[in-house]
Amino acid sequence: MTNIFDYELPKPDSEHFKTLLKEKNVEIKTVVSNALKTPQTFVDKKDEWVVVLKGCAKLEINGIVHKLKSGDTLFIAANTKHTLLKTKKVVVWLSVYIG
Repeated sequence: MTNIFDYELPKPDSEHFKTLLKEKNVEIKTVVSNALKTPQTFVDKKDEWVVVLKGCAKLEINGIVHKLKSGDTLFIAANTKHTLLKTKKVVVWLSVYIG
């Protein structure tokens, strides 16, 4: 059994990724972002669905800035460039990769 809120706190302005489950074409990870001020850009080969479990963040996709808070979800299609612009303090995410 795993508690999703038992996580390592990364250094400020960095992130920590932990795989919780990897089965066939699905991978579920927790991501902990600690007071990010340096934008982080990603292009994943799989579709990704994320939910913010704790905290607030700004994420840009195709020129649109999404302000996310606890409980907000977002779908990011495979091969879509997306940039995590910044987080307010610590943000805990659940990311589900499909494909």
